[in-house]
Amino acid sequence: MAIPPAHARPMLHPLHAILLAFPLALFTAALLSDITYLNTAQIQWTNFSSWLIAGAELTGALVVLWALIALIRHRKGAASLRYLLYLAVVAVMWIAGLINAFQHSHDAWSSVGTFGLILSILSAILAWCAGLIGYSSYPLREVS
Repeated sequence: MAIPPAHARPMLHPLHAILLAFPLALFTAALLSDITYLNTAQIQWTNFSSWLIAGAELTGALVVLWALIALIRHRKGAASLRYLLYLAVVAVMWIAGLINAFQHSHDAWSSVGTFGLILSILSAILAWCAGLIGYSSYPLREVS
């Protein structure tokens, strides 16, 4: 039976965690908006998605920058691999969101379609993965 660590340190600085909450919520809302658009064909839903993705990209860029700085600050030690994984996930999330923003700039049905929906799903899943990595804690010392 494993003994839980006496002290655990959150991976993200509180302000970084707040910034990460925006892409997580906005990419998820954009995915739901895309699904609604595909079911109703009301063009306003794709407009909503475009704005949600733009907001996620704006705050996502700040998250990527902060993750890069955090990796540089923690480049030594056991947690460095975790910071590298986190940076990779948020960077791929941001790139997928950027391609998705370009896809949503098309006219009418081609703005979402299958490719746009796949990009929205990928962006949302990566945002949730970044949240799982970032919001979890890691022990300050090994417990034997």
